[in-house]
Amino acid sequence: MNAEIQAKNQTYAGVFMVTLATLMYEILLTRIFSVTMWYHFAFMAISIALFGMTVGGILVYLFPNYFTQERVKYHLALNSLLFAISIVLSFLVHLVIPFFTDRSVEKLYSIALTYVVISVPFVFSGICVCLTLTKFPQQVSKLYAANLAGAAVGCVLLIYTLNITDGPTAVIAIAFLACIGSIFFVAKLGFSKLRRAILICSIIFAFLAVVHTIMVAKQMPLLRLMVVKGKLEDRPLYEKWNSFSRIRIWGDPNKPEKPFGWGISATYPSDYKIKQLHMNIDATAYTSLTAFDGDLSKLEYLKYEVINLVHYIRHNSNVLVVGSGGGRDILSALVFEQKSVLGVEINKVIIDAVNQKFGDFTGHLDKNPKVTFVNDEARSYIARSRDKFDIIQIPITDTWAATSAGAFVLTENSLYTVEAWKIFLSRLSHNGILTVSRWYFLNSPGEMYRLTSLATASLKQSGVEKPREHIVIVRYNRIGTILVSKEPFSDKELDSIEQIARKMQFVIMLTPRFYQDYALANLASGKTFDGAAKEFAINTSAPTDDSPFFFHMLRLQDIFNRRLWDKGKMSFNMKAVYILGILLIIVIGLTFLCIIVPLILTTKKASLRGVLPLFIFFACIGLGFMLVEISQMQRLIIFLGHPTYGLSVVLFVLLLSSGLGSYSTQMISNPNVSRSAVVRLILLICALAIFGMFTPYAINVFQGSIIMFRILIAIVILFPIGLFMGMAFPLGMKIASTRAASVTPWLWGINGATSVCASVLAVVIALSSSISTSFWIGFFCYVVATIAFVLANRGQLISNIATNAE
Repeated sequence: MNAEIQAKNQTYAGVFMVTLATLMYEILLTRIFSVTMWYHFAFMAISIALFGMTVGGILVYLFPNYFTQERVKYHLALNSLLFAISIVLSFLVHLVIPFFTDRSVEKLYSIALTYVVISVPFVFSGICVCLTLTKFPQQVSKLYAANLAGAAVGCVLLIYTLNITDGPTAVIAIAFLACIGSIFFVAKLGFSKLRRAILICSIIFAFLAVVHTIMVAKQMPLLRLMVVKGKLEDRPLYEKWNSFSRIRIWGDPNKPEKPFGWGISATYPSDYKIKQLHMNIDATAYTSLTAFDGDLSKLEYLKYEVINLVHYIRHNSNVLVVGSGGGRDILSALVFEQKSVLGVEINKVIIDAVNQKFGDFTGHLDKNPKVTFVNDEARSYIARSRDKFDIIQIPITDTWAATSAGAFVLTENSLYTVEAWKIFLSRLSHNGILTVSRWYFLNSPGEMYRLTSLATASLKQSGVEKPREHIVIVRYNRIGTILVSKEPFSDKELDSIEQIARKMQFVIMLTPRFYQDYALANLASGKTFDGAAKEFAINTSAPTDDSPFFFHMLRLQDIFNRRLWDKGKMSFNMKAVYILGILLIIVIGLTFLCIIVPLILTTKKASLRGVLPLFIFFACIGLGFMLVEISQMQRLIIFLGHPTYGLSVVLFVLLLSSGLGSYSTQMISNPNVSRSAVVRLILLICALAIFGMFTPYAINVFQGSIIMFRILIAIVILFPIGLFMGMAFPLGMKIASTRAASVTPWLWGINGATSVCASVLAVVIALSSSISTSFWIGFFCYVVATIAFVLANRGQLISNIATNAE
């Protein structure tokens, strides 16, 4: 190999920085999409990134006379600079693309245009990565390791970046990091004009990032998201980003208003007003901050809330509130003079805003001797808690906001699964009650049906033979509250519930004595439970940890049936599945038009002779890696209990271990690669099989452990499969470079194309079947890849065997 085409240390550093910036921007887009559009658009960021990078790789293949071996380092420096510049420009263009919420044709246009515009920076990133992995074939193992290591560091670095600044400023900071990659690539080269341009852009982006971060800290940003979800936003009182939310608070702290409530009875005086502020998460999930000066008599309206029904039948209780939000449910417990109240809130930004930033307004609830705040994910906190609670309250707790891993998970909710509710029931006192409130529309009662199925399944698996005796459902306006008691409701308790309902004009839908909806009674009976859940057009079966999509009740075969999903609030999540179907069509269409068709039209048939097994190999490892990665992201987020951990642990460990696996293949020389590669691929299949069988058991055993131990378990589980999965790509490239060097960029592109499709397909499979199914299909892809690899190298393998026999 000539010295001029060897990768130097600065080449490794450059690809490290480019892939670091690439993954940071990819994940940041999930945050931005969740705010500017809806959470169910956020998961398409991964497919956009993979699509753009694949197109970049295909360009390298289609224009070999331009991307020559001699000018590879110049193109690395140039395209990394274009990557940095286009990050900022494409983001600004995205902000002015209209987002249509209702009109299907315009919505499709908006999605497609966004997809194309946002993919542009990833095209330049893809060119850089493809050049490094195909133009230095003898160093592909170490270069691929640097690629994955940069991505691993990037997924963690974004968490800290968003804790310091906001989303728009993070875009500029990522552009600066991409410029650093350009500086490494251009080092020791003689391109003076390019070097000067890189230096100028680096200084500009660094200056803007620092200055704007200072302005964000002072709540005076110049660049902010103004049009979100198709509506113009005014400047708020307070705004703060983190890796899984954007918190925004607005309103007039001195202006009395009608009290906010989810289901306040009409019997409460309509002319009474209080002072309150308004808060939302990602411009969607809403709560309020109530002015409190210590006088609980001013908050009597909370006694008229249907979500607080439980407080009438459980006095002097120890209460746990899942999702303390703006503090209304904490105040409710105080108004009912409960013994204590513990608020478990996953978002530290919310706790700090309520108790610190606006503490004087909210009355510093954290200083009340009856009140305790805990910053943790509720399920994992309750699982490891040894305390017993008389009331566990889940008051319309969901964010409709993408997590930092939103591109992978599509809002699975670990609070609404059978396994979670069994934990909640086990942490109740002898006569404790789990109370959950959700939307309840008479013409679309899907959420309440599913809650009833969930309660029934949880009670039955907890040893209750007659679950209906433990369930009460009350509705007011559009809100329903289900009470699930550990012991059967007594006649005295039922009398009290009926009396309160008459007084407040609440509607009793189901008790052990009475039902207003036969479907609820049927689901709660437990006798025909399995069949009852299948009678409905939508999916009302109880979610499990293996299929934790509580809010997604539309079956995939019905995604275009508007009669089923165009109903009230519930249609919001129904449409998410519709968008998933549309996105899958767009991804497949764009992949075919922009990747497959150009390849077919420009590739000489002679160059493809004998390449089919390699084509299958790279396609299968692209599918397999994404299916395994996304399925385990979905599974282990529930285990780790926090979206930040899901990102920083799962993605970091998989990428870093894959990088180490790739690096380990550097010692394998081409004459011996066939036999060694097959052995490693077989070990990969064995590791995946053990992983698939062991993981559900490990999660069940260790879910109540402290977070550091759960992180350790996740690392032990993920590291071996990441290590072996990281070996597959460089081993394939080693073989391809000796068999058909001219088509290696194409094979890289095929790998990327299948990854694009798999990024959406993994979610489709999980929704329609389960997370386990998605994983085992990924496992099967690696089995097929191993077989294809053997077929591609059967001549070399036979030769090696014959040589050894002699």
